[in-house]
Amino acid sequence: MSVDTALRPHAEDAFAHELKALAAADDRPRPARWNLSPWAVATYLLGGELPDGTVVTPKYVGPRRIVEVAVSTLATDRALLLLGVPGTAKTWVSEHLAAAVSGDSTLLVQGTAGTPEEAVRYGWNYARLLTGGPSREALVPSPVMRAMAEGRIARVEELTRIPADVQDTLITILSEKTLPIPELGTETQAVHGFNVIATANDRDRGVNDLSSALRRRFNTVVLPLPATVEEEVDIVSRRVRQLGRSLELPAAPEGADEIRRVVTVFRELRGGVTADGRTKVKSPSGTLSTAEAISVVTNGLALAAHFGDGVLRAGDIAAGILGAVVRDPSADRVVWQEYLETVVREREGWKDFYRACREVTP
Repeated sequence: MSVDTALRPHAEDAFAHELKALAAADDRPRPARWNLSPWAVATYLLGGELPDGTVVTPKYVGPRRIVEVAVSTLATDRALLLLGVPGTAKTWVSEHLAAAVSGDSTLLVQGTAGTPEEAVRYGWNYARLLTGGPSREALVPSPVMRAMAEGRIARVEELTRIPADVQDTLITILSEKTLPIPELGTETQAVHGFNVIATANDRDRGVNDLSSALRRRFNTVVLPLPATVEEEVDIVSRRVRQLGRSLELPAAPEGADEIRRVVTVFRELRGGVTADGRTKVKSPSGTLSTAEAISVVTNGLALAAHFGDGVLRAGDIAAGILGAVVRDPSADRVVWQEYLETVVREREGWKDFYRACREVTP
């Protein structure tokens, strides 16, 4: 499928021109089988301008040191664990790291409560297994096994959602860099360039905690929430523009004010205090992450494009905010109504937003 027709292109396809320009300009040492040097990988994530004038767009907005530690970890024999609350761009960073290092972000294991051991190790083509017995031809390699053989980065999403016994199949892979295949009396050894990036959610602590043996195999990097309103507005604006182009939504000429409102509401509710620090507010049960803010604004753009005049307004984002805030119909509705009446209603320049929210709040 071409990049132009894919609804959500892989990072290595969507930003192929940037990766190519970086590779051409990159004269620094590269670890074995890396497409770029660690410096170029960090530049790809953080953005910058190359000597030929190519502008590399930021993929991650946050402390530079976090990206440098993550990239340098992948150049060692330690795996990388990206930890953070929902919506801190763990998956996004994981994908772009794999794309920049290996040129392939698709070697992915999606962690769920039902993830089997075969998803991490290998499975079998049962038709061939029944007719010819165990053989290399009958073996179906997992994404991790393929990454080991090809010297690439494997990604494991939501590691703590995977059952503990399946998690621990990674121990031998990460410590010995070997995957035994006892049915064939052989093994797959990792070649240079192989490593694993896993993500885990702070809110999932206690679901399937990592064993101490497995945790020792990872270098943990915590991705924080955006430090300032401006930083979060910038993140939301960039991602909304990218999503808008992918979904072929018309550009919103005057959406900056509404984006700032969404970000301000989310930050105040999850922080439990207004931006000026004068009023304490109750926090709802949801995370109100940056990712959810992006979703609210994108949905608002779709409403403005298809049922409005193309300009993002308060009425276009009100329902989305309500859906993001009120997850528990009983407790969260009280929190939201109190916030509307004590904060939004009294805020200068927010009358249209207050009216729009009241109209959609039952």
